[in-house]
Amino acid sequence: MTESFVTPRRRRWPIFVAPGLLLLAALAWTVFWFVAANGTDRRVDEWRTREAAAGRVYECGQRSVGGFPFRLEVRCTNASVTLRGQTAEQVGSQDTITAKLGDILVVAQVYDPSRLIAEFTAPATLLDRSQHPVMVANWKLANSSIVGLPGVPQRIALVFEEPALDRINGAVQVGMARAKHAELHGRLAEASTAERPLIDAAIQVSSASIQDVHPLLVAPFDADIRARLSGLRDLSSKPWPERLRDLQAAGGRIDIAASRIQQGDLIATGSGSLGLTAQGRLDGEVQMVVAGLEAIVPALGIDKLLENGVPQSALDKVAPGISAQDVNSVIGALDRMIPGLTKVVRKHAGAGVAAGVNALGTEAVLEGRKARAFPLRFVDGAVYLGSLKVAQTPALY
Repeated sequence: MTESFVTPRRRRWPIFVAPGLLLLAALAWTVFWFVAANGTDRRVDEWRTREAAAGRVYECGQRSVGGFPFRLEVRCTNASVTLRGQTAEQVGSQDTITAKLGDILVVAQVYDPSRLIAEFTAPATLLDRSQHPVMVANWKLANSSIVGLPGVPQRIALVFEEPALDRINGAVQVGMARAKHAELHGRLAEASTAERPLIDAAIQVSSASIQDVHPLLVAPFDADIRARLSGLRDLSSKPWPERLRDLQAAGGRIDIAASRIQQGDLIATGSGSLGLTAQGRLDGEVQMVVAGLEAIVPALGIDKLLENGVPQSALDKVAPGISAQDVNSVIGALDRMIPGLTKVVRKHAGAGVAAGVNALGTEAVLEGRKARAFPLRFVDGAVYLGSLKVAQTPALY
């Protein structure tokens, strides 16, 4: 009897299962990516529409979507931002401020489209209503991140490396502000609700210098400020003056939990609370502890005033209500009685003023150094160091 063997035919279809499944997964992922990309693009448009209604118009010369397969990227070239009604000076007028930028790249991970990261290409040129350049901003690196979209953002961060702001005066750029590093962080506090949002904010700058605002800000300084903003009624898009008026009407406050500023040998810490008057000016008090307080005297220019004679406009900044004519008359009378005496008096006046400044408040210790503790008062926009008016802040709306 003869036995025959039949070799079973191998099934070939199983070898195509894995590649087929991979192909289906790739197709599904591609569809998912394009849907997500379209959603990201749509959210950007929705955000632009809301901002435009609040007087902040964002435009792109050209926009493209890319980043396949794992990222979603929206690139905006020749970007511009036009602001209307965002400052106290613009309220009730048709004046606008336009900033023209290079590229803006907005990136989201496919698996976490609620978080957007943006990178900004310098420079940014600010134009006035007549489209004449008035300022230019530069930076080495600038990026931001937003978490929580498309709903109310939960966290926002903005970081600059080596930012610089210059004023354009004809063909010349005049420096206004510089910093080695600057960052701003904001987030909804844990106690925040939809009806009563609370925002925690932190500002950090290093080696910053600001010209033409106040003598104290000219020399490089570091600052770290942490505060909470309360009194907001909602987080919808609004012009900033309208937002601030709502904040004032609701009794909103900026509660400074902690702040530290260092400028050379001067170190200052502070905490307190500030609000707004009906006219949009700062009002409140910050409790300060300062080491190296004597450094403030030359920064305020008080000693120079006494050395060179006291003009009324300058005297009003440090001693409102005192007549410069009376002060200079007394100084002149001293000089007539004892020639050369006023030169000596003026030369050493700074030391006397410094001693008076150091007599402010109470003794304290700050970071192992002798210091003074005293209130820094904001009265309808005026800033007082004790009874000495040292600055005037502008109205915010």
